[in-house]
Amino acid sequence: MSRLPVTSGPAAVKALRKIGYELDHQTGSHMILRRTTPPHRRLTVPDHRELAKGTLRAIIREAGLSVAEFAELL
Repeated sequence: MSRLPVTSGPAAVKALRKIGYELDHQTGSHMILRRTTPPHRRLTVPDHRELAKGTLRAIIREAGLSVAEFAELL
C-alpha cells in the first residue's frame, strides 16, 4: 500500500482538476468540486494548509482513486 502524501487543500484541488473536477463554489473554508463528465460526483475539500490523514483518504476514496493514483496527480 502506498504512503499517503501530505498535501494542502488547494494542492488537492489542483490534482483533482486534472481528472475532470471543477470548482463549483466555496462556502467558508470548504471548496465544493463537481465532476463535469459522468459519474457526476461532488467532493468537498477543506481549504487548509495541511489536510488531515483521514480527510484526505476519504476525499481520495470518494474521487474513485487509489492513493498511488492520487500521488501521481500531485
